[in-house]
Amino acid sequence: MIRRVLLATAFALAVSAQAQEYPTKPIRIVVPYPAGGSADLLPRIFAEKLSAKWGQPVLVENRPGAGGNIGAEFAYKAEPDGYTLFATAPGPLVVNQNLFRKLAFDPAQFVPVSVMAAIPNVFLINPKVPARNVDELIVYARANPGKLNYGSQGNGTTSHLTAELFKSAAGGLNIAHVPYKGSAPAMAALLGGEIDLMFDNLGVTLQHVKSGKLKVLAVGSEKRVASLPEVPTMSEILSGFSSVAWFGIVAPPKTPAPIAEKLSAAVAEAIRQPDVARRLAAMSAEPIGGTPAEMAVFMKRDGERWKGVIESAQVKVD
Repeated sequence: MIRRVLLATAFALAVSAQAQEYPTKPIRIVVPYPAGGSADLLPRIFAEKLSAKWGQPVLVENRPGAGGNIGAEFAYKAEPDGYTLFATAPGPLVVNQNLFRKLAFDPAQFVPVSVMAAIPNVFLINPKVPARNVDELIVYARANPGKLNYGSQGNGTTSHLTAELFKSAAGGLNIAHVPYKGSAPAMAALLGGEIDLMFDNLGVTLQHVKSGKLKVLAVGSEKRVASLPEVPTMSEILSGFSSVAWFGIVAPPKTPAPIAEKLSAAVAEAIRQPDVARRLAAMSAEPIGGTPAEMAVFMKRDGERWKGVIESAQVKVD
């Protein structure tokens, strides 16, 4: 018994010392989406601040594909030493286990670090679509079954599930799904008229709405957003409808808690910096932060919500 206690104490002291010294070399943040979207831009903001704080390079590495599963698997199998992190939207952490028959990783085993921010999803259409609001879009879709299509950031992303939730809430619309490998290529397709509509987060889309290249019909947040005060919420039209994309950082399984806590504290410190606040506001992002324990609760609650959406809307992976 005494030997076990001594070994446990020695191990705890070693982990504590490792956390105090961390980091002593470059950190890699794996993002499971292409460059250009909010899921890529947000971790780059925090990577810059972590690098400045610790004097070590913090690099973002994009590994897109399979609804975020490729990047998730890579990060999952990395050494649990805090030098490989995983920054993502909800899909790989709380959604994909309910969509894909088999995953090469267990989302529940990732070590939570922090939720960086949340951005409301918005209902966007290409101007060629003959609808001025959500009600007119529903009427048009019912009158022309199968004619419209919608794009998404990929299977299992909030843009995919939000569109399926909309189809179900509107009475079962026949609108085809066209998945892309991330927000940037999906947005390019919407701008080019290859797809008709999409739910995407407000951060990277506002400029296209302001320029008139896209029309926004509604926002997925509980309240109207300051940057688009005239645009209604989806819940004003379809009661109870809500869709907000959040972006979090986790570490590989078995990463020591002191390292996760040190990272979480550094993210919270970055959030409080005025220039970070301005950059998040420019993306219509609400800063969140919080401890690893708080992120674990957040993920559990959001996972249960999206599981309900998947089951009620009978969402299938294409």
